[in-house]
Amino acid sequence: MSSVSKRNGKGFFSGAVIGALGGLIGLGGAEFRLPVLIGSFKIPTLEAVIFNKAMSLAVVAIALIFRTKSIAPDQLVEHLDIVMNLLAGSLIGAWWAAGRAIKMSRIWLDRIILILLVLLSFVMFSEAWLPLHSISGGLFQPGIATIIAGVISGFFIGIVAALLGVAGGELLIPTIVILFGVDIKLAGSLSLMISLPTMIVGFSRYTNADAFQILKKERPLFVWMVIGSVIGAAIGGLLVGLFPVKVLMTLLGVILLISAIKTFKHTRQK
Repeated sequence: MSSVSKRNGKGFFSGAVIGALGGLIGLGGAEFRLPVLIGSFKIPTLEAVIFNKAMSLAVVAIALIFRTKSIAPDQLVEHLDIVMNLLAGSLIGAWWAAGRAIKMSRIWLDRIILILLVLLSFVMFSEAWLPLHSISGGLFQPGIATIIAGVISGFFIGIVAALLGVAGGELLIPTIVILFGVDIKLAGSLSLMISLPTMIVGFSRYTNADAFQILKKERPLFVWMVIGSVIGAAIGGLLVGLFPVKVLMTLLGVILLISAIKTFKHTRQK
């Protein structure tokens, strides 16, 4: 077997495993994929972010198609105000952060990504042990306070999505539930409606970078990894309920924390 075939096979396998883990907890798994792209496939940081962003776009687009079968479209339309509220901030955040990432030195980009991944691991811990299902009603009464909070939250979520190449569901879902008091299942579908345009904006900004050529250079790896991710996510979705969500979220939070520190440990030495 050639080295290219082995690399593609490794991409398919890692995509399937990450997709399955994400499917088990209702996420795309992009936060786990970034350390793998940098650590295992030796893709430079900015190129890995762009690669991850393109993969997230493909996976979210497919997930949104399947989600329309579980949530009635008219129910989504009823909550378009929430989508527009968060998009007002996330689109600006994604555009701004992607522009900064292109000009940033690799060492600073590594440091920022390390911090964001560590913070995401703690978000996963909190989501594991804080009962989002029991939350009823929004954080504020409907009005200007909710709108402002939505725009600000969206802005920071857009930054995270652009810098990590993720869809941002791990942040969007709890934000929608806590701010607007929406059912967590519906929040999952609404988060995809926000993620897709947010990622497109960040992705379009990255097209100005030389690093964007990674998608052409690593096209076979990209295709095999997307196929693996979709198959893995489907398998993970079928296995939902077999494992306690709290235990899974805690375990995955630990894995994310360790992999982030291991992948970017060089940032502490410079």
